[in-house]
Amino acid sequence: MNRTARFAAGIGAALALLSAAPLSAYAATPAPFLGTAAQFVVLGGAGVTCTRSTVGLGAVGSKLTVTQTPNCSIAGAVHQRDATAVSGFGAFDTAYTALNALTCPPANNLTGQALGGKTLAPGVYCFNTRAALATGILTLAGPSSGVWVFQVGTGLTTGPAQVVMAGGGQACNVYWALGKAGTIGTGSKFLGNVMAGSAVTFTGTGSSLVGRALARTAVTMTGASLRLPSNWNTSTCRQTP
Repeated sequence: MNRTARFAAGIGAALALLSAAPLSAYAATPAPFLGTAAQFVVLGGAGVTCTRSTVGLGAVGSKLTVTQTPNCSIAGAVHQRDATAVSGFGAFDTAYTALNALTCPPANNLTGQALGGKTLAPGVYCFNTRAALATGILTLAGPSSGVWVFQVGTGLTTGPAQVVMAGGGQACNVYWALGKAGTIGTGSKFLGNVMAGSAVTFTGTGSSLVGRALARTAVTMTGASLRLPSNWNTSTCRQTP
């Protein structure tokens, strides 16, 4: 290869690298801004019911009522029919709409595929109808700044399975945008912000969530343990103004 050809090849390679850099930056998925909803670990528009459950770090709220049986422990503040609950619900609703407006690449359409056993990098993933994590482990691997968004056309159902973070990924940066309802089943160890178009239900003993359960209608907890991620207000997770 003569000098002119080598020079042209070098320029071409440099231009390719320069053009590739912005593409990778644009590919980063933005986290929705939760604002006043960020303080809530549980928030239901039409009500919250807690039975034989423990709610740790984070507030619990509803635009209507929060029903707490004697065997339910809520460590944080409880807001019902007050300005804090109403503001939080409005912020959640705005974030939920923003999540569903994100573009899901065709290659990330997981319709009909089981989540158990998968390892997924940050990005937007989608299901035309239901999503399921019946058994096994879903690993979300990426840096602390990575954001995972799951757009689910209808509902999510989980069984005795778990979600784990790897590579420095943060549970606070995982979002499940459900068209309808989410059911977190017995023995399920779940992570992320579950944001439902209708309800979120924890159905049996041994289920847990590190993240948030935010629903346009109701959140019902039976035999569950819920809390915000311990670093929910650090630099990699901060969502409040």
